[in-house]
Amino acid sequence: MTSNEFRRPVSVDFAPRGSVCEWCGKLAERQLTAIGGTYHNESGVFCSPCGEKFSQAVINSVQATAQARQIHAL
Repeated sequence: MTSNEFRRPVSVDFAPRGSVCEWCGKLAERQLTAIGGTYHNESGVFCSPCGEKFSQAVINSVQATAQARQIHAL
């Protein structure tokens, strides 16, 4: 997994008041920004369930990128 100061693939902030989830339209709770992988620096505001899905997509992307680097290094 990509190293960063927080050792997390996604940074988490509060969503601006009144924001709606970009994926489902419900009230957004968090603003998430991807750190590493193919989603690097992509961000959005999400409700809790959609935020979990976004985070999992980022984690999968970071793991796939790391795996590809390991294979390429061989």
